[in-house]
Amino acid sequence: MFCSVEDAFDNKTLDFASLGAPRPGDPPGPAAPPPGAAGPGEPPAGRPQSDRLLIKGGKIVNDDQSFYADIYVEDGLIKQIGENLIVPGGVKTIDAYGQLVMPGGIDVHTRLRTPVMGMTSADDFYQGTKAALAGGTTMIIDHVCPEAGTSLLAAYEQWRGSADGQACCDYSLHVDVPRWHESLKEELEALVKDKGVNSFLVFMAYKDKLQCTDAQMYEIFCIIRDLGAIAQVHAENGDIIDEEQKRLLELGITGPEGHVLSRPEEVETEAVYRAITIAKQANCPLYITKIMSRGAADVLAQAKRKGTVVYGEPITASLGADGSHYWSKNWAKAAAFVTSPPISPDPTTPDHLASLLSCGDLQVAGSAHCTFTTAQKAVGKDNFTLIPEGTNGIEERLSIIWEKCVVSGKMDENDFVAVTSTNAAKIFNCYPRKGRVAVGADADLVLWNPKATKIISAKTHNLNVEYNIFEGTECHGVPTVVISQGRVVLEDGNLFVTQGSGRFIPRKTFPDFVYKRIKARNRLAEVHGVPRGLYDGPVHDVLTSAKAVAPVPASRIAPCAGKAQAPPVRNLHQSGFSLSGSQADDHIARRTAQKIIAPPGGRSNITSLS
Repeated sequence: MFCSVEDAFDNKTLDFASLGAPRPGDPPGPAAPPPGAAGPGEPPAGRPQSDRLLIKGGKIVNDDQSFYADIYVEDGLIKQIGENLIVPGGVKTIDAYGQLVMPGGIDVHTRLRTPVMGMTSADDFYQGTKAALAGGTTMIIDHVCPEAGTSLLAAYEQWRGSADGQACCDYSLHVDVPRWHESLKEELEALVKDKGVNSFLVFMAYKDKLQCTDAQMYEIFCIIRDLGAIAQVHAENGDIIDEEQKRLLELGITGPEGHVLSRPEEVETEAVYRAITIAKQANCPLYITKIMSRGAADVLAQAKRKGTVVYGEPITASLGADGSHYWSKNWAKAAAFVTSPPISPDPTTPDHLASLLSCGDLQVAGSAHCTFTTAQKAVGKDNFTLIPEGTNGIEERLSIIWEKCVVSGKMDENDFVAVTSTNAAKIFNCYPRKGRVAVGADADLVLWNPKATKIISAKTHNLNVEYNIFEGTECHGVPTVVISQGRVVLEDGNLFVTQGSGRFIPRKTFPDFVYKRIKARNRLAEVHGVPRGLYDGPVHDVLTSAKAVAPVPASRIAPCAGKAQAPPVRNLHQSGFSLSGSQADDHIARRTAQKIIAPPGGRSNITSLS
């Protein structure tokens, strides 16, 4: 049996002249360490790092099929798939009998450099990607979040600088849009055309900091649609949250429970509905991050069933964690669960989200990994609104999803590959280079043992934080071997990662998986006015102050900070001429109405009902 996707690279993802050649955007390889030296997490000196691998006897699992075959890997690519392969000598053989061979996981939502009140998240690109590889994830897409006063392009370069020197696996970048400004369109165009970014996130929460108005969202969505990118939304009603936070603080509620109390499920549900409505009007594909509640998931699922181009992302925490811990007597433990939207305290929510993920109503599972130490979280010890938001999940993602969805019988192994890897690659346009086991694809592979078990614990995780929100969870199904860029990085429970070896993966716009329907709707969405004659019938007189002023089409958004307001427009239908004082005919009584039997010029048929 033999599978090839070499031809499928055309018009799907990146162009590269030779499958063995370096790809555009790849950073130069890390400098070689001095003889006999090894950096932290790197292979011990003298350990051979094979670029030629033969994986024998495994069951290959893609999103659409499973079959038994061997795989030959060379130069970081899958070169052959089949039986009785002819391979050169000196190849390292990996025994995969009894195991599943799957494409490496793609975590579409991480925040490994998030700035909060002068702090950055505890797990940087090195520690975060090391943990990702330990859990079977071989590519991440991190969020660039510009600080106040920093342009999107400058923030992008800052993220690239950090990731290129630290990341242990391949990565790409989303860019958050924290505020509207006049040059936003030009910045988005530059990021799309020159920097390989095809996804941008706007916030509906964090009032007076990051929150967009509905009109701003509509305009940004229109720009994103024209560029062929993906619009992402953090969906919460920021105005209600702001009022609820003030009310709770006035009541003396300052602990982590205040976080979830100020963000009831309805504020996420309403925002998801509103975001879908705005995106539909703009005919822009929408990706909603961090689906945490039943209501939000149901709204998205209903819209998708009606044909809306919208994708939903539950995360490791919403699928596998318990929101009741916000009321823990241990402040540090409760604070470890603080994230937005919050983890639902409803015990039925994780199972409901797992069911929707399994049936395709939700499409991608991310981690939203953004961790802070207890000392960092303690900045908000007297005010829950100051607790840095974020939870772990980058290392635990695959095992939690396998436990909650596959072990429970909700999905099969192919669905598992779809929601942890393939769907993400298709939506964000790096398929089939990523997300598939096929000839010509990158050799990012996971050997998965469905019978092995592990218990998640902060004592054994690869993170820089004291608490793990999945503490004590037993998972059936673990990665035994992980291969990244054709190199073995996890084997026999040991990690062999190389800091700075991760490559940036640029992504093209207009992914077919997303934009085929958008383009079809664009063709059908043209609107035309009805040709009519000029109306010359009676017009009721109204007070001048109540007359409607025609909208100005120059801008689709309300005036906001950082954007110049348009000058007032004179209504030419109003006259500045008026008569004042007494008139010669004031003594003649006036009739309130007068019927014109034969108006000058004849009757007009414009007022006829026929």
